[in-house]
Amino acid sequence: MVNPKTSKKPNLYFERLMATIATLNLCLVLFDLSYVPWRAFYLQKVPQITRIYDQIKGIASHRETEKYLETVNELETQVSQIGLASPAVKAKLEELSRLSSEMIDTNPFAGANKSGNLEKLKNRIRDRINEESAKQSFATFWSQPYLSQNGWQKEITFFNQQIRPLIATNYYRQIDESGEFVDMFWLVDLPFILLFALEFLSRIFYIKRRHPTFSWFNAILWRWYDLFLLIPFWRWLRIIPVTIRLDQAEIVNIKPLNRQLHQTLVANFAEEITEVVVIRVINQMQISIQQGEIVRWLLQKDNLRPYIDINNINEIEAIAGLLVQTIVYQVLPKIQPELNALLVHNIENVLQQAPLSRNLQILPGVAKIQTQFSEQLATQLTTNLYKAVVNAVEDPVGAKLTNQLVESFSQALGTEIQQKQVISQIQSLLVDFLEEVKLNYVQRLSQEDIDQILEQTRKLKTQPPIHPVVKQGSLPEIRYKG
Repeated sequence: MVNPKTSKKPNLYFERLMATIATLNLCLVLFDLSYVPWRAFYLQKVPQITRIYDQIKGIASHRETEKYLETVNELETQVSQIGLASPAVKAKLEELSRLSSEMIDTNPFAGANKSGNLEKLKNRIRDRINEESAKQSFATFWSQPYLSQNGWQKEITFFNQQIRPLIATNYYRQIDESGEFVDMFWLVDLPFILLFALEFLSRIFYIKRRHPTFSWFNAILWRWYDLFLLIPFWRWLRIIPVTIRLDQAEIVNIKPLNRQLHQTLVANFAEEITEVVVIRVINQMQISIQQGEIVRWLLQKDNLRPYIDINNINEIEAIAGLLVQTIVYQVLPKIQPELNALLVHNIENVLQQAPLSRNLQILPGVAKIQTQFSEQLATQLTTNLYKAVVNAVEDPVGAKLTNQLVESFSQALGTEIQQKQVISQIQSLLVDFLEEVKLNYVQRLSQEDIDQILEQTRKLKTQPPIHPVVKQGSLPEIRYKG
């Protein structure tokens, strides 16, 4: 016999391998999506990666800003070799001043959506020189008198720390023949897609073989989430199959998250659904009252629209009969001692209040005889009353007369109500009462703690079912004619 745990291990190892590969692919996808917006961060922290990945995203150095930084590098070399006061350095400073003015006019940062960097460096140079014009600030900064007066090393350090990083983040992104940015990530993603496609087809064939009644469409639906691994667009949706695979591979347990997600969704809809259902029921009751259907039903009029009966039993009469028999055969015998005690107490009070009885109390033995008399009288009364009730229930003639009395009473009541024209007032009061229920109690339903209700529901579902034990003969059998 094969151990299930042993036979499950190879499959679990495969699931974990594929889940790990899918997670790696998702990480690459997320890095690709974040690369362009966060390129400045990657350039600062891991410049080695930007040198490689810029080629995948079709990113190249912008010629204008690259020339600007190269000119600054040449200036640093000249100053270190021949000094700041030389004519060659003065010419290089004039060139940088001209390039700064051109950079402000042409805004080479716009193509990379880095115009904010241009504004930042303009603000920083204004604050440094204390000038309102950015062009004039750069012209002053790249001049021999300013650099000599404020110190070459101090000012070039400011440029390298505050201005150079903003300029270095600018780039030029190539555009293909379709007018879109060049993006070669599909070459990185293609091996993963081919692997997932091969795995998907294998799983579909396995599902179809294991469930011959399944159609190919049903087999594909069985692994619907894997389709997100095959599409070359909306790659961020791969987080769905990766999460499911990590759970299936027992690497990550998402059951608490799944339960919390379901609870959140249910909590969001439970309040509105509860209000809609309750208000709908109350509105239907109001309409029925206004149309007189409830009154006609109570008065058993024939002009009510057809009533659907599923068991040929008058449920109201059945419930009333069940209650009557329960009271007669089960309740009254149990409370008979209490009824006897109550009657004995009342009879003794009546006898003690009688003048003749008070005079006889002085004679010996009269009090004991009076007590015995009271108990016998009370027992006789309760016994006779119980027999009368039982006879009335079991006697066919008595039952028929009782039914006739109830019918006559209901007919007389209905006739009198109609003659007194009270129906409209009753209907108006009932409608107003239901409206008050909507305003007062339905609002309380919306304010109920839905999370607490869901927790109670979850506890009810987790509790084992309780099977009540019904003792035979506890209630007399009731049969109704169809």
